[in-house]
Amino acid sequence: MKFFKVIRGDIKVIFERDPAAKSFVEVILCYPGLHAILIHRMSHGLYKRGWVVLPRVISNIARFLTGIEIHPGAKLGKGVFIDHGTGVVIGETTEIGDNVTIYQGSTLGGTGKEKGKRHPTIGNNVVISTGAKVLGPFKVGDNSKIGAGSVVLREVPENCTVVGIPGRVVIRDNKKILAFDAIDLEHGKLPDPISEELNSLNQRINKLEQMLKKVERSDKDEVV
Repeated sequence: MKFFKVIRGDIKVIFERDPAAKSFVEVILCYPGLHAILIHRMSHGLYKRGWVVLPRVISNIARFLTGIEIHPGAKLGKGVFIDHGTGVVIGETTEIGDNVTIYQGSTLGGTGKEKGKRHPTIGNNVVISTGAKVLGPFKVGDNSKIGAGSVVLREVPENCTVVGIPGRVVIRDNKKILAFDAIDLEHGKLPDPISEELNSLNQRINKLEQMLKKVERSDKDEVV
């Protein structure tokens, strides 16, 4: 019963987060992210019971059918939504919390070749945007957002927005944990720290040029 309750939750979040979802039949038949998660939940159950080869075969079949690779050892919470999903890779020791949204092309990968925990832990209500790479055995805090194309190599506190290569925290709000129905999916509206820094440098250059002109004018006045 618990398994089917989790599956109902996986289907429910699609209607809550994807305005393109029109009907139950459409979601069941046409959402590869849902297919990948459902197959993973079965392979993960076998993996926890000590099976190795069969769960890997099942995950490879799921990758062939959906374009999404989830290692059977990965732990997924409730309400995980993989949108479109092509190119998503989730490694063996990854742990994903509840109500997480993952967009296409994202990687939750490991670093090094040591055994044990080597993939990230994703908190609750996290949004991982298109093409983002989260690499290493650290945690991404609750309610955080990883910007499109970012490469995150170190821990992310709660309630943060991370952008860039390597990823940098550009917003830290410290608000209370978002309600389930208030997950911020505006992953296309993110600040650009490089642009902001260039604007800041440009303003300083303009200021220095104005100061230099004043000095030049004062020198001319003295000569006269």
